[in-house]
Amino acid sequence: MEKMKLKELLEAGTSYLQEHHIPDSKIDAWLLMEYVFDIGRTDYLMEPSKDADETKAKAYMLFIEKRGSHYPLQYITGHQEFMGLDFLVDESVLIPRQDTEVLVETVLAYMEDGNHILDMCTGSGCIIISLAAEKQAGRAVGTDVSEAALRMARANAEINHVGDVELIRSDLFENVDGCYDIIVSNPPYIPSGSIIDLMPEVKSYEPLSALDGTADGLYFYRRIIKDAKIFLKPGGHLFFEIGWNQGEEIREMLREHGFSEIVIKKDLAGLDRVVYASLPNRAETFTKNE
Repeated sequence: MEKMKLKELLEAGTSYLQEHHIPDSKIDAWLLMEYVFDIGRTDYLMEPSKDADETKAKAYMLFIEKRGSHYPLQYITGHQEFMGLDFLVDESVLIPRQDTEVLVETVLAYMEDGNHILDMCTGSGCIIISLAAEKQAGRAVGTDVSEAALRMARANAEINHVGDVELIRSDLFENVDGCYDIIVSNPPYIPSGSIIDLMPEVKSYEPLSALDGTADGLYFYRRIIKDAKIFLKPGGHLFFEIGWNQGEEIREMLREHGFSEIVIKKDLAGLDRVVYASLPNRAETFTKNE
């Protein structure tokens, strides 16, 4: 590879990504330069004509080519910021998204120190770890059916210094015990037939099991809502992230199962993003075996 200046290398990376129709090509080309060369924007602007280290330049263009195949940037760098925290990511987990911050912020508005919190389908652990980092939970539990995802979540709990988060392999409530003040979930909710329409970065590389909500996208909501009242304290709250067109159907499911104070909350784009509801204090006491 011919020796290049940093500026020339960045221009080459940007052009390659643009030619391969990568959204935000300029941003991604810069972020990969920042990652490979460990250089900040100020340092780059001071010496854009500095010779690029040849070994790093080769690595940079290999990453550019990988990104050009629509491989997610976050899987290349292994990191994604969420709620001001750093999360490790790989192909075993969904990449945490800004939309999900709406869910976490909604939960935080209701969460009190000492609350017991259960996060179902935890993936990278971004929800339960962010909650535990912000407030002192009495018990903070994340569950996932994927052991690979749980390994990633455990690593994220460690690097974000919330070692008291319990991470349990469980098919939804299968291995869950205790009662909780809050249950929160961002379950798979894409209808199976709609997955083909997702961005290549998502449908080709992110874990299908964390996306596919079966035929109508509502399978996991049905299961969670049906059993949640067994594990929620009277007066407790259930929170979901949802697809933009699922709010009314999930509202009706919650109503049918005895939940009240049901609210649908929109994201910054004005789309339905979160549904939450409370379990009335007068609710019957259920046991796990019923």
